[in-house]
Amino acid sequence: MNRPGRAGSRARMNKRGVPMRRCVGCMTSFPQKEIVRIALLDGKPAIDKDGRMSGRGAYLCRSMDCFDMAMKKKRLAYAIGARMTADEMAVFREEYLRTIAGAEVNE
Repeated sequence: MNRPGRAGSRARMNKRGVPMRRCVGCMTSFPQKEIVRIALLDGKPAIDKDGRMSGRGAYLCRSMDCFDMAMKKKRLAYAIGARMTADEMAVFREEYLRTIAGAEVNE
């Protein structure tokens, strides 16, 4: 049942119809195209480059400060439903750093 004044979709959009997603690090909303989706792949976090990986995902803005905040407060692990060891976090941090560095070069 839809409530009056609400769209049938659960996706949050701004007034122009652009899907918005919230960064789990800084809790700021961004257009979906400007934010990085993280999902689980074989039980480990992976960067979802095209946004089509199945399962539970979380979003991070393109800032290492937000990444570090999400890891420190365990928001990323909670959001995607995964436990991560310190070694896995270090490996994933390097992968994330390469991803955001590559995105800045392409822009």
